[in-house]
Amino acid sequence: MEKAISIRLDEQAQEALRTLTGSGRSQSEAVREAIVELARREQRGDLVAEAKRLSVDREDRTEKARVARLMGSLRAAR
Repeated sequence: MEKAISIRLDEQAQEALRTLTGSGRSQSEAVREAIVELARREQRGDLVAEAKRLSVDREDRTEKARVARLMGSLRAAR
C-alpha cells in the first residue's frame, strides 16, 4: 500500500533533494531511496554495535572458541 506524506525541508535538505533529482530522478523516487538507504545504514550500525558488544563478551568468546574446536575436530574426523 502506498502512502503519501508531506514534509518540510530546510535549506540543507532542499539542496540535497536538488542534487538527487538533478539526474532526472523524481522527488518521490529520491525521497523513497533516501529513506530506504538510511534504514539500511541504521541496520548495519545495529549489527556493528552488536558485533562490538559480543567481541568483548568473555562468555561469547569462550563459546566461539568451543564451537571452532568442535568444527575442527569434525573436519579432522573425515
